[in-house]
Amino acid sequence: MKTLQKQAGFTLIELVVVIVILGILAATAAPKFIDLTSDARASVIEAVKGSLNSSADLAHSKALVQGVVDGDISINGENITFVNAWPDDASIPLLITYDTNDISIVSGADSTFTHTDAASETNCFAKYENTSTAGSADSGYRPGITSDVTACN
Repeated sequence: MKTLQKQAGFTLIELVVVIVILGILAATAAPKFIDLTSDARASVIEAVKGSLNSSADLAHSKALVQGVVDGDISINGENITFVNAWPDDASIPLLITYDTNDISIVSGADSTFTHTDAASETNCFAKYENTSTAGSADSGYRPGITSDVTACN
């Protein structure tokens, strides 16, 4: 006589239901474990650094075309002061566009920009620093534009 063997296992529908439930759980739980906000803040700071580079270069070009080494030029209705044909520290914020909800100027520093949600201003910033002196012989001097994104969490 033949005996019937009972098959053990899961049906295809049961497997699909379990996979769907696991997918829903992963979609809701993953963002809590994968926090990308510090990377986003660092990207914003790097974008400000790029904006500082571009703005300084364009303003420098305009100063060279107009023959201004030390003095003022009106750019987009703003009075920009140049030192050694580069915008000075106080003028550079007038040349860039940034969202004041995300970026703020560090108190007491006209040209240091930090993320408003950063844990520390000292390690999440972009800085423009024109350290040349008026009338300097080196007209090719380029201001320092630096950033630090080590603590943008």
